[in-house]
Amino acid sequence: MRHSIRPFVALLCLLVAAQAAAAKDTWTSVRSQNFFLVGNASEKEIRGVATRLEQFRDVFMRLFPGAQLNSPVPTTVVVFKNDSSFKPFKPVVGGKPSELAGYFQSGEDVNYIALTSERRQDDPFAVIYHEYVHLLVNNTLSRGSVPPWFNEGLAEYYSTLRIEDGRKVYLGDLIENHLYHLRQQKLIPLKQLFEVDNYSLHRNGHQARGLFYAQSWALVHYLILGNDGRRMPQVDKFLRLLGQKKPTEEAFRTAFETDFPAMEKELKDYISRHSFMGKVATFEKKLEFDAGMQEAALSEAETEAYLGDLLLHTNRLEESVARLSAAVKLDPNLPTARASLGMAYVRQDRFDEAKEQLRAAVAAGARNYFAHYYYAYALSREGMNQYGLISGYDDEKAKTMRDALRRAIELKPDFPESYRLLAFVNLVRGEQLDESAKMLERARRLSPGNEHYALMLAQVYLRQEKFAEARRTVEPLTRPSADPSLRGPAQSLLNTIESMQGIQEQRARFDSAPASGGGGSGGGSGGVSSVSAPLPPGKSEEEAVAEAMAAALNDALRKPEAGETRVRAVLTHIECVPKGVVFVFKAGARQLRLAARGFEGLHIMAFTPEAGGEITCGPRKTESTAVVTYRAAPDARAKTEGTVVAVEFVPVTFQLKQ
Repeated sequence: MRHSIRPFVALLCLLVAAQAAAAKDTWTSVRSQNFFLVGNASEKEIRGVATRLEQFRDVFMRLFPGAQLNSPVPTTVVVFKNDSSFKPFKPVVGGKPSELAGYFQSGEDVNYIALTSERRQDDPFAVIYHEYVHLLVNNTLSRGSVPPWFNEGLAEYYSTLRIEDGRKVYLGDLIENHLYHLRQQKLIPLKQLFEVDNYSLHRNGHQARGLFYAQSWALVHYLILGNDGRRMPQVDKFLRLLGQKKPTEEAFRTAFETDFPAMEKELKDYISRHSFMGKVATFEKKLEFDAGMQEAALSEAETEAYLGDLLLHTNRLEESVARLSAAVKLDPNLPTARASLGMAYVRQDRFDEAKEQLRAAVAAGARNYFAHYYYAYALSREGMNQYGLISGYDDEKAKTMRDALRRAIELKPDFPESYRLLAFVNLVRGEQLDESAKMLERARRLSPGNEHYALMLAQVYLRQEKFAEARRTVEPLTRPSADPSLRGPAQSLLNTIESMQGIQEQRARFDSAPASGGGGSGGGSGGVSSVSAPLPPGKSEEEAVAEAMAAALNDALRKPEAGETRVRAVLTHIECVPKGVVFVFKAGARQLRLAARGFEGLHIMAFTPEAGGEITCGPRKTESTAVVTYRAAPDARAKTEGTVVAVEFVPVTFQLKQ
């Protein structure tokens, strides 16, 4: 062991030496109206980057006055003086740093733009402008209402923006690579182009994606600049109709007053004439932002903190921890460094160390909302498994998290993640659900493009048995245009809502039936007569209600398929094993052990609050009655009898009808 450690120690020494050498550079911060920049480039160069970004944002705002440009997530820009100092912080592709001159890294808590001010043949702002347009579009509109062809086409259109003398703006410059694709390949039919969703776009091969981007750019270019811009107002109408959930083809015909084949002909003519003429807009006053900027020198600890946080957000955890640890050592009272180091430890599942750093961050910088949010986040992850499932939070932990998150909201009311996490704590606890619904609605208003908030809001509504609101909220997430990572969970939730709503309606129908008893005149002030519906012979009203509910629940359960067995059993505990999980049930007098690769992909529903809010590995605090469906396949080594397919929690009194 001693020999195997030495190379690592030597490598670590080299890393620390390299960090010390890098820290000797002069690092400066510049705060403009909408961006915070740090860098080892000259102050003039950093100000120049700030000016270009502010100008781009201002031009976009003038051309799209309805856009919501005040992002709830701040953006930090790191400006490196040359490519050699930038190289250690570039995205790694195939084990090597990429050759990008700049990149945009979005995040839930902060967005990063990183670039070099060194002159290069490739313009770093092309990539940055492209990704920044996505940020602005997704911040203004929900992702499901913005088709990928428009999102990507608009981003490519703006990626070529140039500004001269602070007044003259060049838009829609030709992109040679796109023109090459359009000349070499047959165009995608518009109906097919409009059906491409985010999942299929990224699943396609490089060549198919190249044509998609090229044709999307050409179509947006034509709609904005072709025919003297006469179709530009129709684009806004088309997007509004999509936002109203109109079918794509219907929205297209209504907005553009034509059909797909006719528009295809217009686009082909536009491309064949090589008429990709850009637009020049000249403003009366210069787009000047330099006067309002504020600069300050950064300490070595602050420099290491920003660079470590950048590495954290590009998922380079070991390097991030090394730099953030160095920052904390240099300045133990720097809350940003401790907060970021705590989050790096959370990502590494080092929760005790994470809490230590985050508690210190809260104590050192009570005005830092990140520290309070991160502290609550670290606490929320304790006891959570790799699938994000947790059995619950005790009273003390729930109070600590709520206090931290309310402080974070007080310090930064427009940061949506604080609302989401607070609602999650309440959802797990089954408490303060009305407040949670309001908080999630607030988060959705702050960040309309984040569909995770809608999914959680639907879960809150379901817990409140507000089935109509839950269905209305979750249904858009099941459509092809929604985030692919959310469609499966959203569909499962929608199925649960429909089943629970059916049971509620069955109960309501039974409760509204006339009560049993003799007919004739009733007493009371109105002298109203009632006709009774007879109960089944020998059944009390309570027994009849129970039977009706059992019948409705049996109808709502998942029906077993060929080769599957379904039994009523009691879930006693769940074992975490190297290759997945094992569900352990009591089925009558025998124990039933069933394997699964994980919780994902299983059909898990709760038709009773007795099941608790979440399931996780370990013994069940309260053993839960369930209908379990499985495929028999005994495994003597694992001591399992088959593979679990579905677990549906039911009331303890429920009787299964096969």
